[in-house]
Amino acid sequence: MPSEKALLQKQEQVRELVEKLKKAKGVVLADYRGLTVEQDTKLRKTLRDAGIDYQVIKNSTIHFAAQEANLTELEPFLNGPTAVAFSLTDPVAPSKMLTKFDKDFEKFNLKAGVVEGKVIDVDGVKALSNLPSKEQLIAQMLGSLKSPLTGFVNVLNGNLRGLVVALNAIAEKKQEN
Repeated sequence: MPSEKALLQKQEQVRELVEKLKKAKGVVLADYRGLTVEQDTKLRKTLRDAGIDYQVIKNSTIHFAAQEANLTELEPFLNGPTAVAFSLTDPVAPSKMLTKFDKDFEKFNLKAGVVEGKVIDVDGVKALSNLPSKEQLIAQMLGSLKSPLTGFVNVLNGNLRGLVVALNAIAEKKQEN
């Protein structure tokens, strides 16, 4: 039987994890078994630089937190060692980063993910990683908004050019007379 102090620590860990699961825009669970220390260090540094929180968490802790956060669909994925990557700002970032590591290191395996409170499987995580980044989407949207405006300005300029040419022709005709 665990001591009261240990039990309180575990309950606090579960509370913190519940908060992270509820606040996170994107979460990815992975099996890191077989990574070398060098590979794991590289992974952690890359994720940290991208603003993604990455932790190895006991499955029992994730189990209790998932139940409290209404994410019981995560249960089937809680076997073997589990590392969890959280992003509080970008739902796509953990998927992109960990999918890249999944391709680079054969011993690293994705398990599942959570996006905006919805549990997705490995295929969903990989599909999410193929989406363009937020910056790319904004640039594409601005480009598509700019295109009709540019066309409208060209039409207005064309009409003004036509008016100027017609006025020039009238002025030249009057000068000849």
